[in-house]
Amino acid sequence: MKFTNMAKAGVLAAALTAPMANADMLYGIYIGAQGWQTSADGSFGQDAKDSSATFDFDDKTSTSFYVALEHPIPLVPNIKVRQNDIEIEGSINGQYDFFGKTYTSQTTTDAKLTNTDFILYYEILDNDLVSLDIGFNGKKIDGELFVDDSVEDSTTKTFSGVVPMLYGAASVGLPLTGLSVYADMSYVGYDGNSLSDFNAGIQYEVIDVVAADLAVQLGYRSFALELDDLDDIDTDFDVSGAYVGVQLHF
Repeated sequence: MKFTNMAKAGVLAAALTAPMANADMLYGIYIGAQGWQTSADGSFGQDAKDSSATFDFDDKTSTSFYVALEHPIPLVPNIKVRQNDIEIEGSINGQYDFFGKTYTSQTTTDAKLTNTDFILYYEILDNDLVSLDIGFNGKKIDGELFVDDSVEDSTTKTFSGVVPMLYGAASVGLPLTGLSVYADMSYVGYDGNSLSDFNAGIQYEVIDVVAADLAVQLGYRSFALELDDLDDIDTDFDVSGAYVGVQLHF
């Protein structure tokens, strides 16, 4: 009798925990945030009509937030949405022409390169040691350029657009350490235009339980934008630097 009761209890426990185990294996939600210490260089102007000059940009802290959903449904891609808020400030000495105005004293600029990634991807390989994803990224860019000096009135111009890009990601786990190395990249190049967004780093799981995993990240990211005539604006920026982040997986 005792054995029968224990067996029934074991079957009941297995029945209750099986959906949780299957859900953990088949479905995954990832939420992450990163603080990015950026240094930048580059230039911008009005569709090749203005003088092209390189600004002296200050180091800034940018942020990135993302959420991803992975599932087992055949032929339906996984999805990841990542919000990237990039702001750079700088100045230049000498004459600078921008949208019909000539700035002759020390010119300052504030450039916002906010962009959002809408990534659809497939897991080509996924096990305890190695994972490999490929897909597409529709990067929506919402930029704002502000130029000012002590003589001329300030000028603010905005530009926006969606850039289709190829996407790939890979990670390799180091057994029995909680450590893994990873990288992902989005890229497109055509007719003298190019856009790349690359990051690589190392991740350490500080919490690893059935319900959720919590990991910390340390890495390097590079965002390079060279676009001609996007809303009448030419841009050539390279923003890069180290970042720290956290990721929750459940």
